Amino acid sequence: MALHVMDEANRCLQCKNPMCRTGCPINTNIPEAIRLLRENKLNEAGKMLFLNNPLTTVCSLVCNHEKQCEGHCVLNHKGSPVHFSTIENYISTTYANQMTEGPKPSNGIKVAIVGSGPAGLTIAVILARYGYQVTIFEIRDKIGGVLRYGIPEFRLPKSVLDDFEMRHLLMKGIKVRPNTTIGTSITVDDLFRDGYKAIFVGTGTWRPNTLGIKGETFGNVHFAIDYLASPDSYHLGENVIVIGVGNAAMDVARTAIRKGSRNVTCFARRDSVSASQYEYSYAQLEGVKFEFNKSPVEILDDGVIFKDTVTDENGKTTVVEGSEKTYPSDSVIISVSQGAMNRIVSTTKGLDVNEKGLLIADENGHTSRPGIFTSGDVVSGAKTVVEAVAASKKTAEAMHEYLQSLPKE
Repeated sequence: MALHVMDEANRCLQCKNPMCRTGCPINTNIPEAIRLLRENKLNEAGKMLFLNNPLTTVCSLVCNHEKQCEGHCVLNHKGSPVHFSTIENYISTTYANQMTEGPKPSNGIKVAIVGSGPAGLTIAVILARYGYQVTIFEIRDKIGGVLRYGIPEFRLPKSVLDDFEMRHLLMKGIKVRPNTTIGTSITVDDLFRDGYKAIFVGTGTWRPNTLGIKGETFGNVHFAIDYLASPDSYHLGENVIVIGVGNAAMDVARTAIRKGSRNVTCFARRDSVSASQYEYSYAQLEGVKFEFNKSPVEILDDGVIFKDTVTDENGKTTVVEGSEKTYPSDSVIISVSQGAMNRIVSTTKGLDVNEKGLLIADENGHTSRPGIFTSGDVVSGAKTVVEAVAASKKTAEAMHEYLQSLPKE
């Protein structure tokens, strides 16, 4: 591993205008990390990566590198880019094992984080660095949100999140209340009552979008976000149809293959996939089949009726009447993105949402109610992990500025 990593590091040209950094949504100083590694300053490189991105270990595994850092590498023009994902993973995981820094001296100000997905974890770590007393409220039994319950083990081992909880949360004095739903027994107003001076809402997007077609309530139909959260709870059978071709659909299909389904087919309305080529190629390699230009019409007990589609030069897709065909299956998994749950909104006065139920916030995470901040998927809809981290870094600084502006008690 070390030899391979150094081989990659030594390929870096140390560009004066590093396009790899431009391609990174969180502006990671990639050339500097590589330079430090070359000089055997691994700990310095690791510290720099974690200060810039608390989820660097995670991002090294799940980022869409082909469209971000590696996709912008100038060596792409001559063949293969520098694979920074490999370098970042080696630096971050090696350095993480040596992180022993405890909590900062407390400034006595309490902050609540609702949700422990990428956004919530980023906010928690950054605010803890400032000395705030941070408590995370998580609806499930373990931290991670979509990282734990929406990304398969083969892409993101749960041990990475367990290590994160120990080194970044518990070691830094961040408290975690698992199995706690804000908006039922405990409300946002209760949090303010108990002395929390600011609240971050990072509840993500856990409400699956539907197709709106007949048959979606049948017992052989499931939603991707639910299946990925607990695949062992499902008995899909031999033949599985996945409706959708995004990254989540690739995760679903590859997981179903691993759980014993022999024939898994993803259906797309257009003639291409929206998933990354990396994930698409892995799905193909593992035996997932694809059907393009197909639009679902009705779900049956033993299959799905699709119609053919055509896409014109303006990108508009229409169905071809009279082209109905039934594709047999034991189970159907719908993977067409997801929206926000509304439990907090429905129990909290003064929080504005848009027509999709997503929270409305400015670019720094201020919501319509003072003291409540938000960022990540619950604002933007389902996006990538690194995009959630990038937005949340801005929000954390906005929260810090807000908290410092409050009258001293």
